[in-house]
Amino acid sequence: MTLRFAPAALAFGSAVVIATAAAAHHGWSSYDAERTMRPTAQVLESSWGSPHGAIVIAINGQRWDVVLAPVSRMQTRGLAEADIAVGRTVTVEGYPRLDGTREIRAERITAGGKTVELR
Repeated sequence: MTLRFAPAALAFGSAVVIATAAAAHHGWSSYDAERTMRPTAQVLESSWGSPHGAIVIAINGQRWDVVLAPVSRMQTRGLAEADIAVGRTVTVEGYPRLDGTREIRAERITAGGKTVELR
């Protein structure tokens, strides 16, 4: 490859990597939309950041990761970071992963006395 094509090849390669990562991150097809879960549990861990918020809860003694919405969407819809702080009790409604990983894609969350749509 000559040096005159190197910038174009680098740009193309970068675009492919970024697009692949974005598709993998937002690929909701790995969740079972036919099986809704609605656990109420105490928050064990909480993350309020990019690319989205997340919490960890215990269901029947097992730790489950819960994928929430982007912080800006949660704030716009009335969910505050304090509402999902460690020790708070929440009800999450969402879909479990198809592969058996203990993870829920949350559609809505009830926390801090309000129900917030996340998607």
